Amino acid sequence: MTKAAPKLDPDSLVARIIDELRANPDAQTLLLRALLTGEFLGMPTRLARVEAEVKALRSDVDTLKRDVKVLKQDVKVLKQDVKVLKQDVKVLKQDVKILKVDVGTLKGDSLEAKMHRRIRPLLGQRLKLRRLGIIHGPFVDTQQEFADAVYDAFAAGVIDQPQETRILATDYVVRAERQSDGTPVMVAVEVSNNIGQRDIARARAAADALNAVFDNDAAAVVVGYGIHEADRRRAIAADVQVLQMAIAEAA
Repeated sequence: MTKAAPKLDPDSLVARIIDELRANPDAQTLLLRALLTGEFLGMPTRLARVEAEVKALRSDVDTLKRDVKVLKQDVKVLKQDVKVLKQDVKVLKQDVKILKVDVGTLKGDSLEAKMHRRIRPLLGQRLKLRRLGIIHGPFVDTQQEFADAVYDAFAAGVIDQPQETRILATDYVVRAERQSDGTPVMVAVEVSNNIGQRDIARARAAADALNAVFDNDAAAVVVGYGIHEADRRRAIAADVQVLQMAIAEAA
């Protein structure tokens, strides 16, 4: 009967195996294959792949960070551009507003110049007047007799300072007679490209002041190219004649 080999204690066995593996490096792979599953054996390859993916991900993150930094800079520049654009738009709006005022003033001045030629026949036809004469206006010398009467009325307390100023600031003051009965009449005329509430109030105030100074009938007239319906109703309520002109008519 064969005698069984004596058993080695675990520590001695492991020490012997380690010595053999050190002496035979090729045996290490065989031992690992015998001891480890395929999953464990493939871990180095998978770990290398994961490390490569992590490296690529880090690269992508770095690229993303750079892109975000550039994007933030672009957004900052864009905000600055928008701020400048807003300022430019604000300036443009102001320029357009000024331009509208200038154009409106130019049209108003142009209409005033045209009315210097047209006001007498216009009032004669529309208000049925005759023997019309401009005694105060932007293109005539104010008649001294008229000016003295206004100054004397103020000095006598017949009119106050605002009324005196209003008469002398009126666009046109015309003296005439009514065709129906020859009654003397003074006409206060305000000229505006677009007739508004202020023009109506000025004409009415000037006519009232003229009536006080000369103690005779005085008519209030506004002349222009356009008027809103609400202002037309205001003019009717204030007894102010509205003479709306066509552009061709005023030429």
